[in-house]
Amino acid sequence: MIPGVFPERPILIGSEIYRTSRFGAKHPLSIQRVTPVMDLVRAMGVLSEDAFVESPRASETELARFHDPAYIAVLRRAERDGTVSDELRERHNIGRNGNPIFPEIFSRPATAAGASLLAGRALAGVQSGTIHSLAGGTHHGRSDQASGFCFFNDPVLAILAMLDGGLQRVLYVDLDAHHGDGVQDAFHDDDRVLTISVHEDGRWPRTGATGDRAGGMARNLSVPSGMNDDELGAILDHAILPLGRAFSADAIVVQSGADGLADDPQSKLELSNNALWSAIEALRHLAPRVLVVGGGGYNPWAVARAWTGIWCVLNELDPSRPVGKSGEAVLRGLVWNHSRGRNPPEHWFTTLADRPRNGPVRDAIWQAIQEVTAS
Repeated sequence: MIPGVFPERPILIGSEIYRTSRFGAKHPLSIQRVTPVMDLVRAMGVLSEDAFVESPRASETELARFHDPAYIAVLRRAERDGTVSDELRERHNIGRNGNPIFPEIFSRPATAAGASLLAGRALAGVQSGTIHSLAGGTHHGRSDQASGFCFFNDPVLAILAMLDGGLQRVLYVDLDAHHGDGVQDAFHDDDRVLTISVHEDGRWPRTGATGDRAGGMARNLSVPSGMNDDELGAILDHAILPLGRAFSADAIVVQSGADGLADDPQSKLELSNNALWSAIEALRHLAPRVLVVGGGGYNPWAVARAWTGIWCVLNELDPSRPVGKSGEAVLRGLVWNHSRGRNPPEHWFTTLADRPRNGPVRDAIWQAIQEVTAS
């Protein structure tokens, strides 16, 4: 339990390690994501310092609750030496396939894992509470391999901490544009965990077809490109919320990847951040213990604005509130070495809220809803 915080108010977990750590100059995760949110919530006056917790770093023993000790040791050596053998690159998928060897290859993901472990244990020890772990959401990580920019799987570790702490049922909802494959597979045979993933059809890792139920404890909604706010709302109202209520979880973990937003370059979904906020607002009422983690998101302005808005929602504050001069200064200080970042639109600097992206609910969405809710 985190003293002095529960159950009165949500807490935010972050770390200064993300201010200087980079995956590499040309990597999609070379951008600032976590610290701009930390700066923006302070600049806007929506974070009191007693609600902020600096993330601990997970120990090798803690990581071994899910990850292979040999793999953990390789990441440690890779951070020390800056390289690994060709055999280990192949075996553990590091230094290749978007999972680079960089100076904090162990420390950075271990910090994200430490935050989610802290959150899972804290929530298991209280009757109710809410935690927002900004750097979490590394949902592709495997027990002995990196995958999809994810070296450790912090949502799995958080859920295991909750179960180890005595909780009986945990609901995991993944709103990232990419299928939450690592979390689904980790709990394939565990009837204490229901995983629900909404993701773009055909998008890497190209798993999670709508008919995939992973032994019965998963539901997947593989949606067509161009998904709009009303379509996510329909999925929420007619699929995720009914499934979540029926599962009656002790805790919910929500992966809030921002790569499904229209301003993100890594998917072809067309959501505004309003849709993400509406989803968080609805999902947080499905269980008394709530953990919201981050996830994908490759436009620094889109991520900072979306996740700051999530923090507002969790605190029952209006996310469309003005950012103010100090908040605007934070947003104007961001840099993105991408074609979309060369001439950013003015509203990326001056407001959290996107323009809503409404539209018709297509037949493919209704079909996915029907399939995923069929008994």
